[in-house]
Amino acid sequence: MNIHEKYIKRCIQLAKNGIGTTYPNPMVGSVIVVDNVIIGEGWHRKAGEAHAEVNAINSVKDKSLFKKATIYVSLEPCSHYGKTPPCADLIVKNNIKNVVIGIVDSNSKVSGKGVAHLKNNGCKVIVGVLERECFNLNKRFFTFHNKKRPYIILKWAETKDGFIDKLRNNKAISQNWISNKYSQQLVHKIRAEEQAILVGTNTVLNDNPSLTARSWKGENPIRIVLDRVLKISKSYMVMNGEVETIILTEKKGLDSSKNLIFEEIDFAENVPNQICEVLYNYEIQSVIIEGGAQTLQSFIDANLWDEAYVFIGNTIFKEGLKAPKLKKAPIKTKNILMDTLSVYLND
Repeated sequence: MNIHEKYIKRCIQLAKNGIGTTYPNPMVGSVIVVDNVIIGEGWHRKAGEAHAEVNAINSVKDKSLFKKATIYVSLEPCSHYGKTPPCADLIVKNNIKNVVIGIVDSNSKVSGKGVAHLKNNGCKVIVGVLERECFNLNKRFFTFHNKKRPYIILKWAETKDGFIDKLRNNKAISQNWISNKYSQQLVHKIRAEEQAILVGTNTVLNDNPSLTARSWKGENPIRIVLDRVLKISKSYMVMNGEVETIILTEKKGLDSSKNLIFEEIDFAENVPNQICEVLYNYEIQSVIIEGGAQTLQSFIDANLWDEAYVFIGNTIFKEGLKAPKLKKAPIKTKNILMDTLSVYLND
């Protein structure tokens, strides 16, 4: 690992402090170095607040050191006015002449313009250090801007004999738990890191889930619920207004409120593609598809997914609703007590 990679790696570490809190902005970290010593650090904490470069620059007490400093940043500094001023301008203003960037920003408002602005103002700029690692850091952000859809994570729990749920022979609401409490807590951690979570009608009617991250500190995801003919009454937890909720339905002309939004789609064709279009329009960069089996399988069949988390519990149902099928091998597996978590990538 060379010296530039060392400091970009530190930028990535810092940036990860913002996971789940920076949407719709990317996670970014920055360090300022003089004579191989870090004199300032910062990361982007929340959309609307100071960017990583601003926090790094502000953390340096002796501003006279900037004339011989190098600033490292995991993502190209912005060059446009948004909720905050351009970071490229701030770097130039503080007379920092050496800039090392992990990866260019693919957002059309920024892409290449920050680098050009720095070079045009006398900065020596190096781009593409640990580029793959910097891309993976903001895989949600890059997928959103490059593919015009959110980053899609499939998640389900299945029994050792391959079932996702028991047969439902009555109308009683109950959750047929498959995974253990530690797996369930990990699911809540994942929820806190992603921007939205989606389920189908039957999952709500059968389980009455809240779809929150209540067992992990962090933001609750936006709830996305498929409800073609509005079977879900206001007594269900997803309708309680606690969290912003978008109901996708075929019904027309419905009134939305602050935390309960109705969006019309055509359930007759290409439902996963329509869902992606709606979420893109709401600037939702990532979504967890949590069920049910039919909803999950529709995204698999449309090849609209990026990652999948499959929890296999130490449980046997013998009969029930079959779990979805992925025609891929997991990239890794790990044991969570008697459960097994398999992680898949669609690359």
